Amino acid sequence: MASWNSIPCRVAYEVLGWSAFFCWSVSFYPQVYLNYKRKSVVGLNIDYALLNTIKQVYYMIYNASLYFSPYVQKQYGNKYGHKQMNPVALNDVAFSAHAVLLSAFTLYQIGIYDRGGQKLSRTTAGMTVIVTLASIVCAFIALPSRSWLWLISIFNGIQVALTIIKYIPQAVFNFTRKSTEGWSIGLVLLDFFGGVANFLQMIMQSVDQGSSKNIYGNIGKLLVAVVSIVFDILFICQHYCLYPPKKSEADKSENPVNAV
Repeated sequence: MASWNSIPCRVAYEVLGWSAFFCWSVSFYPQVYLNYKRKSVVGLNIDYALLNTIKQVYYMIYNASLYFSPYVQKQYGNKYGHKQMNPVALNDVAFSAHAVLLSAFTLYQIGIYDRGGQKLSRTTAGMTVIVTLASIVCAFIALPSRSWLWLISIFNGIQVALTIIKYIPQAVFNFTRKSTEGWSIGLVLLDFFGGVANFLQMIMQSVDQGSSKNIYGNIGKLLVAVVSIVFDILFICQHYCLYPPKKSEADKSENPVNAV
């Protein structure tokens, strides 16, 4: 596949890519720590947690296939041109693998900590079954002709759809509770900066190549960044503007003037 034309562009691409990896990877830990500290997952929507795990699995399959498989890369070249660069970077593969592990660990925490009576919705359960069955059917369709690029593109589309859907239960959950307690704002802020870095990384590759094919050749990566940024802005508004954290009794006693 194509190589870089500009060393500064390549350096900027790598810096932005690993910045996105750092922000998005570290973003899992504030929620994991908050769950551990409280011994509770009350405030973390279970539907969000499950949909996020499934989304990360599909994203990992797409990234790993396009990055490591010469056969898939050849099919990508046949479709978009062999002079195009691989739209998947090593940081994408590293992030998605890490994300699967941490998402699965968060589900484990949901299984052992207090959930406050919260249960998985029938909608999410049904959606999980439908996505799984559809993926199996697509795999059987792709098998005879070995249309692996087509298959992982379907998977990429699924993970984009799940990215859009997964945030909605958490946003609605915060709205109905009129609170973001139990939902880590650290996760949101790091996710926001990771999305920005991820978006700029794709732009940098387009600038170097003088082409936008890397963007619509991996439209899923672009949409994930944009969707994450939009919902993170919503969560930031919920946390700091609509439902600011309430002061504890200890804080009120330390600041009697503000407590009046």
